[in-house]
Amino acid sequence: MARKIAFLILFSILLTACGGSKKASYSSYDKKAVATYYADKFNGKKTASGEKFSNSKYTAAHKKLPFGTKLKVTNTANGKSVVVTVNDRGPFTKGYDIDLSKKAFMEIANKNDGKITVSLEIAK
Repeated sequence: MARKIAFLILFSILLTACGGSKKASYSSYDKKAVATYYADKFNGKKTASGEKFSNSKYTAAHKKLPFGTKLKVTNTANGKSVVVTVNDRGPFTKGYDIDLSKKAFMEIANKNDGKITVSLEIAK
């Protein structure tokens, strides 16, 4: 009986551990987008979605994608990627496709980059 209980406990621990290992899947959206990041002066300001902006979160502004869209943003120069949530509209500067929070941008950019070429993939 004790062996059965021990087995059941071990089995449930293994099931719980395996349940969290699901990887998100992504579909290509834009293979050659230009990304930049928000200036610090926008911290605390309201975004188009109504959320308060923070440069220390993983968020982004995009002109068309719905708020709440999860995007995998990959720097095409070094292969580093980050997942962000669209919560604002923009960028409104010609030639730019996405604004990232400073935290997200710095995680995938090389030192001293002000803009980078990225690929965008939407989480399914």
